[in-house]
Amino acid sequence: MIDGNILKLASIRSYPLQTLDNLTKYLSMKLAIIGATGLVGRTLLTILQERNFPFDELLLVASENSIGYRISVGDHEYALISIDQALAAKPTITIFSAGTELSLGWAPRFVAAGSKVIDNSAAWRLYPSCKLVVPEVNGHLLTGQDNLIANPNCSTIQMVMALAPLHQLYGLQRLVIATYQAVTGTGKLAVEQLLAERQGNLEPPKAYAYPIDLNVIPQIDTLLANGYTQEEMKLVHETRKILCDSAIQVTATAVRVPVLGCHSMAVNVALKQEFDLDKVVQVLQATPGLTVEGLKSLTYPMPYFVQHSDQVFIGRIRRDESQACTLNLWIVADNLRKGAATNAIQIAEYLLAHSLL
Repeated sequence: MIDGNILKLASIRSYPLQTLDNLTKYLSMKLAIIGATGLVGRTLLTILQERNFPFDELLLVASENSIGYRISVGDHEYALISIDQALAAKPTITIFSAGTELSLGWAPRFVAAGSKVIDNSAAWRLYPSCKLVVPEVNGHLLTGQDNLIANPNCSTIQMVMALAPLHQLYGLQRLVIATYQAVTGTGKLAVEQLLAERQGNLEPPKAYAYPIDLNVIPQIDTLLANGYTQEEMKLVHETRKILCDSAIQVTATAVRVPVLGCHSMAVNVALKQEFDLDKVVQVLQATPGLTVEGLKSLTYPMPYFVQHSDQVFIGRIRRDESQACTLNLWIVADNLRKGAATNAIQIAEYLLAHSLL
């Protein structure tokens, strides 16, 4: 038992455990997934296996209608339980992926029970007391006192992965963003609507007020008084918080497109200093988690090829010839993986590897 767990712990990617004390301390790891049957929840379970995340007990929570049903994770079957049962078990780490309302009501209760909570919803992202974390960018800010940690918006994650090294090198002045976001960002019902419309069903169950197949919808999330949507303002506020710079000017248009998986973004980046384009490319190529494509060929990141990867892909890197110190980037990533589930698991790995539990 001990040998097997030590091997599992030693396999954590990018965050090596530092001492034997760490290994023995976490031999009874209880991991809870709240929202285990949703799109992100299912992806979380896949990534747990791929990354050999160590746990001794896996607590899978779904809606009341699903309690008692069994789902397979690797070679094992687990019965779905209620959130009350998961709370009573006092998990070591709890990953919430079941919506804002549930997170607001239950995440503090899990923290009070001694669990480290990683929340995938928008509930806690802008709370001053909650860190908003992309491990490759600002994981170093986490401490043992961080008991409730927010996972950023999917589009924000992939964008700051690309922008953080440029911000460090040149400073970000202004961002003009257009997103092209897959229906999996909305959930199962949106996937069902797209597939039904694609098969000719004119009255499918609807996640959107308009058809999505053969269409684009220039509204994601609710419309605010300033004319922007909540999704667009997330890109504004979350980018500033993660990069610790409230002076960055950000404007965005978020669009839903008839693609199953992967969000794409066109980002116009105004820097505070003049840059050398070859150096920009070299810096991005050298950044862990990023893949640069199409420098000398007619290739570029596309959802069709990017889906199921944990990398953030960057292409169409070019100088904006209309103004100084500005370049254009095309950024694509799998929104269910690095945009949600993988990032959450990486946060858990970081906590474990750095003795922050």
